[in-house]
Amino acid sequence: MLDPFVRRLIDPPLDRAGAWLAQRRVGANMLTGLGLVVGLLVPPLLAAQDYDAALVVILANRLLDGLDGAVARRTALTDFGGYFDIVADMVFYAVTVLGFGLADPQNAVWAALLLTGFMGTSTSFLAWAAVAAKRGEATTTHGRKTIYYSTGIVEGTETVLFYIAMCLWPDAFPWLAGVFAALCLWTTLARLLAAADAFRA
Repeated sequence: MLDPFVRRLIDPPLDRAGAWLAQRRVGANMLTGLGLVVGLLVPPLLAAQDYDAALVVILANRLLDGLDGAVARRTALTDFGGYFDIVADMVFYAVTVLGFGLADPQNAVWAALLLTGFMGTSTSFLAWAAVAAKRGEATTTHGRKTIYYSTGIVEGTETVLFYIAMCLWPDAFPWLAGVFAALCLWTTLARLLAAADAFRA
C-alpha cells in the first residue's frame, strides 16, 4: 500500500547510486546474491536474540534489494534478474520470520501463523503476475519491473516496518505477528476479489 509513495522518495538517491555502481561494472544479479547472503544472517542473529545486529542486517538487505533494481534499470532488465530478485525477497521474508520463531519458543505459533499469511500474499502476488503475463498486461505503479506487480495492503514497505518494530520491541512479537498475519489475510482476499473482476473477461 505504501510502496508507490515510498518509491517516489527513495528512487532518486537509489538511481544515483545505481548509476555509480553500474559505471564500475557492479552487476544487478551480484547485488541480489549479496543481499540474499546478507539476509541469511538474520535467523542466527535473531535466534541469539541479538536484535540490534539483526535490525542492521535487515536494513542492509533491503538497501541491496533497492540497489539491484537501480543498477538493472541503468543496464538491462532481464527475465532472470527479475526472477532472482523475487526469489531472494521471498526467501528473506520467510527466514526472518523463522528467526523470530527461533528467538523464543513462545513465538513459534505466531511465526507459523505469519508464515501462513505470507503464503497467501506471495501466491496471490505471483499467480497474478503469471496471469497478467499471459494476458500481455503491464503496470508501472511500482516502477519499471520485469514482472507484473499487483498492489496490496501489505507490500514491501509494510513488511520492513513490521520487521523494524519486531526488532525494537521483541516482546511484542506475538501481537505484531498477529496483526501482520491479519493484514496478510486481508491482502490475499482483496487480491482474490480484484482478480475475479480483472480477469473476468
